[in-house]
Amino acid sequence: MKLSTQVFRAHHPGWAFAPESGQGAAIHGGRFNRKGRDTLYTSLSMQGAWTEAQQAFPFKAQPVTLCTYDVECDDIEDLADADTIARLDIQHTDLSCPWEDLADRGLTPPSWTLAERLIADGIAGIIVPSFASAAGAGAKNVVFWCWEAKPPRQVRVIDDQRRLPRDRSSWV
Repeated sequence: MKLSTQVFRAHHPGWAFAPESGQGAAIHGGRFNRKGRDTLYTSLSMQGAWTEAQQAFPFKAQPVTLCTYDVECDDIEDLADADTIARLDIQHTDLSCPWEDLADRGLTPPSWTLAERLIADGIAGIIVPSFASAAGAGAKNVVFWCWEAKPPRQVRVIDDQRRLPRDRSSWV
């Protein structure tokens, strides 16, 4: 499917100079990427982006840079849709697996295996339910593995007034 919308991302301020980068996820790994794979995690709502960014800090909210992105991206699968999950033969437990615990124990999380299968099939990204404990019912995220600044796989930060820094020097 084609996704034409705006998405949101609340990320560490140190990455404000590279808001379209997926390098932070590549460094640390994530639910839908192993270390080494650039991945851009976004949400379909501002509240969702905030919730995702703060889940490790439930009692002390940490500073974030909140960005909005214009998306015109082909090759998206909606894994929040039951028919799509059935068509792709995906188990909900593959999506919701305790990926960090599994990775810490040296095991490959099913969500990583799923992501690698979809990437090999030419899928640019997925819409998924939010698994953050404070996420409301129906909260959804969009995870991108293949994106660029223009269609057909556009994920472009909105910064018309050029407020974001251009390099890391503002954070050193």
